[in-house]
Amino acid sequence: MKTKFISFQLVCSCFLLFLAADIVAQDSKIVEANDFFLDSPDSTKYAVIMVGPTVGDESKSKFRQWAFSLHDILARDYGYSSETISLLFDRGESQGAGAERIDGACDLQGIQQQFASLKSVVKTGDQITVFLMGHGSGEEEEAKFNIVGPDITGIQFAEILDGFEQQDIVIVNTTSASFGFSASLSSEGRVVISSTRSATEKYDPIFSRYFIEALDNRNGDRDKNSRVSMLEAFNYAKSNVEEFYEEQGRLASEHAGLDDNGDALFSLNPTTAEVDGRLAEIAYIDTLIDSSAGLPTAAVRLKGRMQELERSVFILRGRKADFLEADYWQQMEVLLIDLARATGQFNEQVNEQATQ
Repeated sequence: MKTKFISFQLVCSCFLLFLAADIVAQDSKIVEANDFFLDSPDSTKYAVIMVGPTVGDESKSKFRQWAFSLHDILARDYGYSSETISLLFDRGESQGAGAERIDGACDLQGIQQQFASLKSVVKTGDQITVFLMGHGSGEEEEAKFNIVGPDITGIQFAEILDGFEQQDIVIVNTTSASFGFSASLSSEGRVVISSTRSATEKYDPIFSRYFIEALDNRNGDRDKNSRVSMLEAFNYAKSNVEEFYEEQGRLASEHAGLDDNGDALFSLNPTTAEVDGRLAEIAYIDTLIDSSAGLPTAAVRLKGRMQELERSVFILRGRKADFLEADYWQQMEVLLIDLARATGQFNEQVNEQATQ
């Protein structure tokens, strides 16, 4: 009798969870309904780091340090490898310390070849995060990312990214005058971060420094779930940039913005309660493989289930205003119970492995 009662509870829980998911999916205008950034054990995450040319040894050394640090942090802390990280740096240097990280030149041909190569290996549901460092110029249709040789416009780069409709895309554009180029890349289901809010912010931003710091040792993990979302990394970097200018007693020459609903209207203060921020909250840089290294297959699947349920909690929380109070808490209870159950099963798997 007790077994039948438990089975009935589980059936009811599954039904309520299905009902919650169905309600969330009803509004096609909500980007979360399309299962963007839904991590799974079968998906792969790729990173493309693009560093354009610069003038002066100091600037070149700074961009080199940032690019190499980002490359190493992704490999060390987030489960990426030489096969999933691509670094296009200036003219594609093959000499000097750390040159083995560089995969090619940051010119139009190198960019086209890199994304063509990526297109041949990605699967549906994979994630591609693009980091841009260096200089930008122009505005609107003429907005450009300065590369070796003829610069690439935002419209040209958007056409390249449009070939990845079945993949989740994040763009972190940390160049000067990045806004116009970034706005050209805005699209439903994409998270686009710009270190500046207009073409007039032409001085080299320091946003990149603090964005990378947010990823380093997961410094940006504000909710302490051992993961760093794009929203967390953005807010960490933005806050530290503001503190930097305050301590220097200077007016800020950069104001970062985030767009994740495809309207190209970047929010300077994105939150899950606003139009921008909900998708960025569930877009993570880490790979499931890294966080589950050495675990049995069952544990990896449970880890994926935990992340999926956590994602559903975030989505439901962001849409609280769309539900009656009682319905909201009923659906939240179902998700939290399932998350607790999956977490318990995962911990049992980990403890069992540890005793073997």
